[in-house]
Amino acid sequence: MTAAGACGPTGNAPPVTHLLYLHGFRSGPRSTKARQMAAWLAAHRPAVAWDCPQLPPSPAQAMALVRARLAAMPAATRAVVGSSLGGFYATVAAEAFGCRAVLINPAVEPARDLADRIGETTTWQGDEPFHFQPAFIGELQALHPGAITRPERYFALVAKGDEVLDWREMVARYPGARLMLRDGGDHAMSDFPDHLPAIADFLGWAPATD
Repeated sequence: MTAAGACGPTGNAPPVTHLLYLHGFRSGPRSTKARQMAAWLAAHRPAVAWDCPQLPPSPAQAMALVRARLAAMPAATRAVVGSSLGGFYATVAAEAFGCRAVLINPAVEPARDLADRIGETTTWQGDEPFHFQPAFIGELQALHPGAITRPERYFALVAKGDEVLDWREMVARYPGARLMLRDGGDHAMSDFPDHLPAIADFLGWAPATD
């Protein structure tokens, strides 16, 4: 495992008090990582306001929800965590709101990668069917934020063993950002709990050794 980039949040930014978690494609608030992070916060940072909504299949509607949730949080102390497609949304949000963002194997070109997923599908839990419409590809294209600004706002956790996304593309997407590059691993970031102290440090919850 290697780490590179800035070693903390922007300047002397205060600790995050409100955290928005954005799940990936076909996932939801019951995802393993979302539950693990919620449990960690409950045990170690119970004062942090945690929000993990179910995102609509429509990217435009998903981002409208994200914007509304972030707008209701304190500007100086809000942050977003996003996994896979949620990492793409988190990047859009960070550029729009200027907030800190933690990205877990983030999707870089979801319009390209999800073009073959159009049609009926279900969540990973298998009990919530939804239809991924052709129009959603255009919505993803319209949301693409371009090159990131102020890379110190970002902390990217990337697994070289990701079987879904290309780790090289993910790393290249966030030049200058704090990076945790995991040798091996997988798209689900199965060792996610091991990285929670580093995330805590980035979000200003030092010391983050617990």
